[in-house]
Amino acid sequence: MEVVLIRHGQGEHTLDLPQSLQISDPSLTEEGISQAKALRKQFPLTKTDVIVVSPVRRTLQTALIWSEAVACQKIVSPLVSPRMFPQKREWKTLPCDELLTREKIKDEFPDMSFDEDLSKEFWTKGINTSSDQEFKEIAEKFLEWCYQTGETRIYVVSHDGTISSYRQFITGKKLSRDDFPKETEWITINL
Repeated sequence: MEVVLIRHGQGEHTLDLPQSLQISDPSLTEEGISQAKALRKQFPLTKTDVIVVSPVRRTLQTALIWSEAVACQKIVSPLVSPRMFPQKREWKTLPCDELLTREKIKDEFPDMSFDEDLSKEFWTKGINTSSDQEFKEIAEKFLEWCYQTGETRIYVVSHDGTISSYRQFITGKKLSRDDFPKETEWITINL
């Protein structure tokens, strides 16, 4: 099975660092919208494709723009939500990384579905501040779910720290912030 980890397009929270990290619920910028549209050429989707999306506005927007006019399955999961990398237990979740509620997603992004039983406990706290041991269990649970779908490829629209955390877990290679993917950059991992 192949997992394609894609970072969301440019978000408003990256335009004036570090102050812009305090923006709550940031959207994609015009550049981010263009980047999401460019994914259509890089990864043309069909109705049989599956996209797993972080429950944050910029990832939801990236997935919807990319998949426009394609009735593929789009599943929202907090198991791919923002995650600090490297993990610092004393740090707190920034306003730009707070999860949207299921109700808000249902209302504003009605084309999205949910992974229902897989991640119920993570809808309130996400995975941002999970310890490395907790994340290991989360990653195992998520990858097992991916296998159980029976798909040969699963796309994941997520965040730089989350992608690095999953990459490090899957490959066993020590990564740093220098390994972060850029906006709409992707990493393909064969499991």
